[in-house]
Amino acid sequence: MTTDRGFLLAVGRVVAVTSNDGTGSRGPYAKGVQRRQEILDETLEVIASRGIDGASLRAIGEAIGVSHAALRHYFSSREALLVEVLRQRDEASVRSVEHLPGVFDRLAASANDNVGEPALVTLYTTLLGASVESGNETARDFFAARFAEARRDFSAQLRDELAASGRHSDADLDQVASLIIAAFDGLQVQWLLDRRIDIAGTLRLLERVL
Repeated sequence: MTTDRGFLLAVGRVVAVTSNDGTGSRGPYAKGVQRRQEILDETLEVIASRGIDGASLRAIGEAIGVSHAALRHYFSSREALLVEVLRQRDEASVRSVEHLPGVFDRLAASANDNVGEPALVTLYTTLLGASVESGNETARDFFAARFAEARRDFSAQLRDELAASGRHSDADLDQVASLIIAAFDGLQVQWLLDRRIDIAGTLRLLERVL
């Protein structure tokens, strides 16, 4: 089944790690994976408490009691760390909404979860803005690939939904997919500035208009 790219849901933390290197759950590999996950989790906590500008590698390392050098062992740069946080949340988001029947059902569910975790929305929006500037190739590559995949997935799902319902549309579904992405991201920016914005409700309005 084709699934749209997730739109950054708030998800639970990883609390257990298993190892397949033969050393058992407390082996070096498992400990390294667990520490890496702790760093990813703590990053959002630091952003929530100190803001995106305060989430330096040193600040994150201090929050979980690891040195700057140890942190750089897992992530080559602050940008790489922030991108990995988003990548992991995207994957979790896909799993969380894929059981819902339609594109806009999944989008609305994602939006409702996102409003419960403003630090994640702030991270996404800030990193997206930075990705268009030179010197931020890691973020740029991440978002370019993410949007391309989202456009493909959304347009494919819209075609499937139209075929299943027996309806026909003269609209270019690739362009519709781009419009959906633009609406979702734009609404998130507006919501960060004004919490009265109803992201899910506005997306449902877009569904009716389309």
